[in-house]
Amino acid sequence: MTLKDFSLLAAAPSGEQHLELVVNPLPKAFFARPAEQVAPELIGCLLVKRQADGELLWGVIVETEAYCQSEPACHGHRRRSPSNETLFGEPGRFYVYVSYGIHHCVNVVTGRAEWANGVLLRAVAIPGEPDRLAAGPALLARCFGIDRFHDAQLVHPDRGLWIARRPFELAGLDAADLMQASRIGISQGQDIPWRWYWRASRSVSKRAKGDRQPPLR
Repeated sequence: MTLKDFSLLAAAPSGEQHLELVVNPLPKAFFARPAEQVAPELIGCLLVKRQADGELLWGVIVETEAYCQSEPACHGHRRRSPSNETLFGEPGRFYVYVSYGIHHCVNVVTGRAEWANGVLLRAVAIPGEPDRLAAGPALLARCFGIDRFHDAQLVHPDRGLWIARRPFELAGLDAADLMQASRIGISQGQDIPWRWYWRASRSVSKRAKGDRQPPLR
């Protein structure tokens, strides 16, 4: 499975492309599972935003990280506060926080209510754009114009920002296509391998040691 497989979707007539993006959103039940189950299954799904002019900005999710209240790297591990309240809410909502007072990071709440659980969207590959345009949480948020306004918002087309199922072209994506590695930028819980990325993608924010960047195609 390579990135050229989803170029077929990008090349589809606009109306057909938009229809597939809109009619196949992930249901709430998809997110109502532990983050470490949801995170790898989000690889290959499509992050979609309806822009002001009605056009759809979309890209393939190629890197994710899972977080759970039971482990120290999770925002909800120590306490519940106004800033992380969304993470304790019902699954299927976006949790957007500000990192270092500057950058926004986009997460999806998973698991169950009253238990902090979520998946960080680390990188997205946007067809027809430079590989590194959304290769990292801050770049992803900036590219899609996602900020605190979107915090606690339902992951649904009606709200203008959602995640669509893997398109037909990516249906064959499986565990062998993914790399599982340690999470990035945390001071605790580094031993928990809860980061996943698509090996074939050049849009991954940081590759695991020894895993070479795939060649240009």
